[in-house]
Amino acid sequence: MATQKYKKLNQLLSSQPPGIVLSSSWLRTQGYSFELQRQYKKSQWFDAMGAGALVRHGDQVDYLGGVYALQTQLGLSVHPGATTALSLQGKAHYLQQSLKRVQLFGASNDTVPSWFVKRNWGVEVDCRLTSFLPHDLGLIEVTHKTFQVKVSSPARAVMECLYLVPKSQPLMEVYELMESLNNLRPLMVQHLLEACTSVKVKRLFLYLADKADHEWFHHLNLDNVDLGSGKRAIVPHGDYIPKYQITVPKELTTAP
Repeated sequence: MATQKYKKLNQLLSSQPPGIVLSSSWLRTQGYSFELQRQYKKSQWFDAMGAGALVRHGDQVDYLGGVYALQTQLGLSVHPGATTALSLQGKAHYLQQSLKRVQLFGASNDTVPSWFVKRNWGVEVDCRLTSFLPHDLGLIEVTHKTFQVKVSSPARAVMECLYLVPKSQPLMEVYELMESLNNLRPLMVQHLLEACTSVKVKRLFLYLADKADHEWFHHLNLDNVDLGSGKRAIVPHGDYIPKYQITVPKELTTAP
């Protein structure tokens, strides 16, 4: 019996990369009963991480190790988005807030477990559950330590930034990000725009891309992009942009 127990332990250790969280409920579906998990903790092979999760004894696990578990073990769509996704791809390191605050997005029907929500990850974690974009569109994989996690591609990340405008994300910062994204794939941008349900996000994205005068912008077909009707005031007392029927900060319209 002891031999079988440690054979299963070795299988677990060899099949899962270090630096990640192991969900107790997922382990149970893999044949590791709660009693067996308790024995592993008692033998100090694993440590409890809140209620419902384990980590290897002495392992240093950051928030991405938790995201890995959410994605691969629990099947959630939670992923690093907005400026966090851009930072992980080396495109937003100059934004100081991206180093202090982690921005996650997930589908509106996702249920994030308490072990993730209550954990002190060493950074502020803001998780937005919304379905203004399809949960599986415009994601890419990035390598972190010894494992991979899904994050927003640059085009999706900018749209997520715009979703946060103006309360949680300055629009001027998003324009600075947009200026650097001169190699987006028009087809992916097209799919995202057609699937996006936020009129605000779509109008702002097109305005910023137009203002940046990116080559890919001129390859978009807006016939199937629903831009809604009526005016949208992003900020009060700004400048009105008739082409997109939006009011934006004055500093943006005067920016080169």
